Amino acid sequence: MSLSSSTRSPAPNARGKGRPVGGGTNRLPSNRERRPALAALAVILILLGAAGSALIAVTSGNRDAYVVIKVKELPPGHQIVENDLDSGDLAGETGGLVKWADRKQVIDKYTTGWLYKGQYVGGDSVNATVPIPAGGAQVGVVLEAGRAPSDGIDPGDIVSVVRVPTGSQDSVAASTIVSAAYVMSSDGDIVPQPGTKVTVDKLNVTILVPLGKATTVAAAASAKTLVLVKLAPGTKPDVPRSNGGG
Repeated sequence: MSLSSSTRSPAPNARGKGRPVGGGTNRLPSNRERRPALAALAVILILLGAAGSALIAVTSGNRDAYVVIKVKELPPGHQIVENDLDSGDLAGETGGLVKWADRKQVIDKYTTGWLYKGQYVGGDSVNATVPIPAGGAQVGVVLEAGRAPSDGIDPGDIVSVVRVPTGSQDSVAASTIVSAAYVMSSDGDIVPQPGTKVTVDKLNVTILVPLGKATTVAAAASAKTLVLVKLAPGTKPDVPRSNGGG
């Protein structure tokens, strides 16, 4: 009895050895498949750019001109002139800043603190009156004829404050109390002497003196032993009108 081999056909549903079960492969999308997504992203970026440009245009349209410092710096007590100022544009909330159209509100006013180039000016940056600098004092004196120059004393003059002896102090020499004082204000008046036709010139002057000498100056003024001597315009006062010049 001989044995013979027979050939069998593989079953239709039989799986080949080593063949992937899923029948598919993992692969990156092709350039053709990526193009729609890139195009959509480009459109979004274009729309965002357009929106940003529109916002800038709207904001720029609401900008106003405000007063800004043009020079390097201004010290406290400086009297502002138009050449100290420039205009600068700002948008949005600006608080109490002074508009360029209203710059006359600060011209001829005095700075209350240091101001620097490029700094915007607010209403609290200036004052209508001259601030008293540190180490100084303003003293008011009343001068009769013969105790001041006949042509008067004007604001801005520099004077020497001298104490002279009274009639009963001939042996006492005159002494200088303040070498150079700045005249803050001056107001003259003519007051008739009671019961006579004689008139006496009186001059009311406010001077800026060192704080440590204010009491001595006031006492001499009250005793009518004070004389003001006008000095050359370029004389440097003992107490500058402002801290740092101007």
